[in-house]
Amino acid sequence: MQLVQKNILLAITGGIAAYKTPDLVRKLKAEGANVRVILTQSAMHFVSSLSLQAVSGEKVSTDLLNEEAELGMGHIELARWADIMLVAPATANTIAKLSSGFADDLLGTVVLATKAPILVAPAMNQQMWAAKVTHQNCLKLADLGMKLIGPASGEQACGDVGYGRMLEPEELVLEVIKHSSMKDTPKLLKGKRITITAGPTREAIDPVRYISNHSSGKMGYALAETAVKMGAYVTLVSGPVTLKAPKQCNLIKVESAEEMLEAVLNDIDRADFFIACAAVADYRVDNIATQKMKKNKDDALQLKLVQNPDILKTVASLPRPPFTLGFAAETENVVNYARKKLTTKKLNMIAANDVSNPELGFNSEQNALIVLTRENERKLGQASKHSLSLELLKMMETEYRFQNKTNNLQDAVK
Repeated sequence: MQLVQKNILLAITGGIAAYKTPDLVRKLKAEGANVRVILTQSAMHFVSSLSLQAVSGEKVSTDLLNEEAELGMGHIELARWADIMLVAPATANTIAKLSSGFADDLLGTVVLATKAPILVAPAMNQQMWAAKVTHQNCLKLADLGMKLIGPASGEQACGDVGYGRMLEPEELVLEVIKHSSMKDTPKLLKGKRITITAGPTREAIDPVRYISNHSSGKMGYALAETAVKMGAYVTLVSGPVTLKAPKQCNLIKVESAEEMLEAVLNDIDRADFFIACAAVADYRVDNIATQKMKKNKDDALQLKLVQNPDILKTVASLPRPPFTLGFAAETENVVNYARKKLTTKKLNMIAANDVSNPELGFNSEQNALIVLTRENERKLGQASKHSLSLELLKMMETEYRFQNKTNNLQDAVK
């Protein structure tokens, strides 16, 4: 449970996606959160206050003036109570009103009165989402410090297909967890320089084909985002992914393992830490065809593969290497293989994960890690990749200080 004793204020507005909110409340409470609900008048056409009260265990708030609230000012009480406010679904009308600071109902007044971070989950027809005025209103929300989460693309209630669907309840919960873990992120890496690799590499066969793997880059990008929030200067060397990098980091896009190595070495002299989170292809084609390869008569194709450079080992073997944190994605003997990798490559730390579990690792929003150093072993249980990134970076910083202190003592003895 990752939201224990967090006060989540859920504001539900009048979109068809409101029918999913009882499930959303259940999932938030399953993570340990206290949940209270604001239900707008239009939302009451799609979901009942009784059902939300049953799943939340709290009275649902619908009116601006509440005689039962502290001093009769329910909006102030709710605004002070909330640790995080989530507006889901947020209709086009709601987004327009919030962007202009309207305070003609309970939702609008709470938004103006709260100091809590506000997450907004848009939900509307795809054409309404694409409208220029909606785009402008969303930019205003961002300028006001609110964070938009979603929308997703897919089939809509009206029959259209496109962007405008509210994220699913489990995705919204992960966003709340992510924001909660980042809210009070310690600045343990302030001023430090970190180079992180993320995503897969693609090794060309011919101009249209390549060898790659299932890495989504989510763990590496989560580490980059968290490191930025912890005060670090981050260089993110990324293989081809569909993720958006943090604005504050230096993003370098690459395709192949050789390109990734070159990009890493160009920056590594200034780095205090190197985190090798990318799933680098072990092999590449020896001779890449300059034209698209055609089928041959015997239906057989032979490719000669040669080993790619080992980026992590190369960095760890430098005369003055940064603190090196590697990843080991394994399907069996996870700890044994990871410890061997830690030793043979002379790493400072390694994080191992079992990618045979479809709920963890590649393409998943969650992961579980076993973190090894030369002396210690610690398990980080299943959690969102953003939550794990914070714990892992805190461990890395602690180990960095410990190893530096040990090395300094050894130098003093000499």
